[in-house]
Amino acid sequence: MHPAAEHSPLGKSSEYVATYTPELLYPIPRAAKWAELGLSAESLPYQGVDVWNCYELSWLLPSGKPVVAIAEFSVPADSPNIIESKSFKLYLNSLNQSVFATQGELQAVLVKDLSAAAGKPVGVRIRSLAQISAEGVADLPGPCIDELDIEVHSYDHPRPELLRCDASRSVEESLHSHLLKSNCPVTSQPDWGSVVVEYRGAALDHASLLAYIVSFRQHSDFHEQCVERMFLDLQRLLRPEKLTVYARYVRRGGLDINPYRSTEALQPSNGRLARQ
Repeated sequence: MHPAAEHSPLGKSSEYVATYTPELLYPIPRAAKWAELGLSAESLPYQGVDVWNCYELSWLLPSGKPVVAIAEFSVPADSPNIIESKSFKLYLNSLNQSVFATQGELQAVLVKDLSAAAGKPVGVRIRSLAQISAEGVADLPGPCIDELDIEVHSYDHPRPELLRCDASRSVEESLHSHLLKSNCPVTSQPDWGSVVVEYRGAALDHASLLAYIVSFRQHSDFHEQCVERMFLDLQRLLRPEKLTVYARYVRRGGLDINPYRSTEALQPSNGRLARQ
């Protein structure tokens, strides 16, 4: 378990506060998990962002009338801290009975509080339910590899030794799988997701990639670190000219987390999947 996570509200009984309380936000330093992967803030081999979607944003107008909306938060992948997910949920709930004169006023408050918790500027976008509905459900790029025939015998930890490639052949392709599952390192609850690998480099064996993704099934880690581990393992194997790994996790408690890690400057799409 991450040492800071022990003291977070995750996995503990919590009182739900319905009036604005920014102190509920609980930052967890990324440094310890970076160190596990042999990284530091100065040596990150990727650019990226963690895109959070909140489906339960609500506040009051000065008249007392409630508003509901959907919010998108973009946390830089090199920010000193992640924001622990339950604390994020509790903080957002604290807006439910709080009055904001305009949506712009609320957005400014969210930017201020979340940026302070993350340690770097956090992007905030608030949209109506009609806007989200009009966008519909997105598809992931490239072929889905989930129908490939593989044998799996280990689920306890990621197994990069399963990955294989043909170094004599260079390709550029996108692949995706919906079979990603890992476990919360604090509560052991399952985290379900879909993952995309986009790269240009030595041809990756698709079945080996699927077996590798499935090997995360009983692994305990935060969403962000699972994606970073995948990125590093694929980078070591492929030595690619470019590489992007991103995951779209199924929402829990009204929030989904979608980490993007890439060698390229990203403007990631935030299209909602069928399970989100």
